[in-house]
Amino acid sequence: MKSTIKIFLSAALSASLLGCAKDLTPKDQLQISTTFSDYNGFKIYAWKFYNVFPGYAFDGVNSEINGDLFLNANPNGQSAWISQTVVVPSSDAFYTNSYARIRDVNIMLDNIGKTTLSDADKAHWRSVGYFFRAFNYAGLVNRYGDVQYLDHAPGDADTALYMARTPRDIVTQHILDDLNYAQQNIKVAGDGDNTVNKAVVQAFLSRFGLQEGTWRKYHNLGNAEPYLRASALAAEKLMVTFPALSANYDDDFNSENLGGVPGIILYKQYVTNQITHSLSSYGRNSSGRWDLTKKAIDMYLLKDGQSRFTSPLFTNDKTPNDEFKNRDLRLYFSVPPPYKVNTNPPSNVFTYTGVPEDTMYFGVMNRISNAQRKTLPTLNWNGFVVRQEPHYADYSNGQPYCVTYTGYRFYKFVDHLVLNLQNSDINDCPVFRMGEVLANYAEAKFELGEFTQAIANATINKLRARGEVAALDVAAIANDPSRDPDVDPVLWEIRRERAVELMGEGFHFDDLRRWNKMSYVTQWKLGRWIKKGTDVPANSIIPVLNGATEGYISYEPLPPATFPDYYYLYPIPSGEIALNPKLTQNPGWPTK
Repeated sequence: MKSTIKIFLSAALSASLLGCAKDLTPKDQLQISTTFSDYNGFKIYAWKFYNVFPGYAFDGVNSEINGDLFLNANPNGQSAWISQTVVVPSSDAFYTNSYARIRDVNIMLDNIGKTTLSDADKAHWRSVGYFFRAFNYAGLVNRYGDVQYLDHAPGDADTALYMARTPRDIVTQHILDDLNYAQQNIKVAGDGDNTVNKAVVQAFLSRFGLQEGTWRKYHNLGNAEPYLRASALAAEKLMVTFPALSANYDDDFNSENLGGVPGIILYKQYVTNQITHSLSSYGRNSSGRWDLTKKAIDMYLLKDGQSRFTSPLFTNDKTPNDEFKNRDLRLYFSVPPPYKVNTNPPSNVFTYTGVPEDTMYFGVMNRISNAQRKTLPTLNWNGFVVRQEPHYADYSNGQPYCVTYTGYRFYKFVDHLVLNLQNSDINDCPVFRMGEVLANYAEAKFELGEFTQAIANATINKLRARGEVAALDVAAIANDPSRDPDVDPVLWEIRRERAVELMGEGFHFDDLRRWNKMSYVTQWKLGRWIKKGTDVPANSIIPVLNGATEGYISYEPLPPATFPDYYYLYPIPSGEIALNPKLTQNPGWPTK
């Protein structure tokens, strides 16, 4: 623990400090005395807190392979959580970085009372600090359960450096208290556009309250109601502040500028030649290796609001064209619709095959997308045409890019804003958006026993409308045979909607953990139905379930039949325990 908390302040606070090189005041004291002298000093210092939001990094989408809806399209790519081969690490960057950020926040909080700021300004910066402290602690609790709680920045001799883990009940109450204070005292507009403000605090409160409340309910910890209530109340307020969603689902993820996009509460901005990312580039070549599973595709409803198992609109899943007919538009924004064109790879030129079935989704994509977003045919990072989708990883069509294992290549964050510049993507990343908040509200209200048709209309049906899917009628839900029989039919539809709306955004693994439903990952991860000799060459290396020549693609082995209870919490890094004998390991994980 001492190695985690004993971290000096960042040197890069503000340009005003650069002229102080000859000052003999110790660096930490110099930074504190000058930085916290006025309002602008607090503002400059707090910018580094925003690094806690990863934006379009890889951790979020990579975490999806730990659930049942994603597959790592690589040889031996099965998740260590699913194969049950996770080992106790000696160190953990998430653990270390979280405590480093908490120390930075606490330094600011420790100095607010020493300033000449007005009471209102002190309350505002205290609220900013409380928000970021709560955000970091919520991440720690979500992973590790009981964690050491510090409300001040300890000195070298502070006994808090060697404290035991604080019980979860105490930590989460502190988080809730911090967020409630921040909600009441932070400036409504924050410190300018796209900064932490009242709405951002409420958005995180809706997320944290749901996370903690459902964890408590489904892991039998008790006292779930206050957290669920806090989540619901925060979401209700946001639904008044942000009454509309963007008209197009893809706007939320592939806009060059998310400023002013309806329903976007906070976002990470990317700018050409300044701050860029590579997530979109990875999705436009073969580096990302993210595939949806057959189960994920089956989550997307038909236009009539029924699942593929009950809808008369669904014909079969034996051909890609048939499987994608009449589906939720969010599917077409997440997985390329099927097609075929003629091209000589590598080339940015193509011709049509003349077969109507090969281009039946071109019109759909022309209607719902544009040239800077998602078009057919799909392109790789430098604009070369992909001959067909699905494009399987046996390279049977001669192109070594944009390949898929399952046949459902994930491309939700792909756009054409910057072609021919690999790893220089500039689509902004939503940090908090109303799509999530509406899903949070629906689930929290159900868990509180207060879900009604009116709430369905204000949440689930607003999300469905963007996908051009019929509204949910709570009183007339079809008996979906794929439903977990232990889950109420209404809750099943709420969870389905959440999975579809947030597909690939890094939520689902944590959702399965809080619902106590990691049993879902003990099943086969399957891909499309293929017939060797027709869909792929007869001698294709693509494996089919049970070694058949026709059936569902099946790359990964069947996981162990039972998911261990102790796997629901991450292990405490062994190096931290070695430094602090008062730290204990989470039950079930080896202690040496």
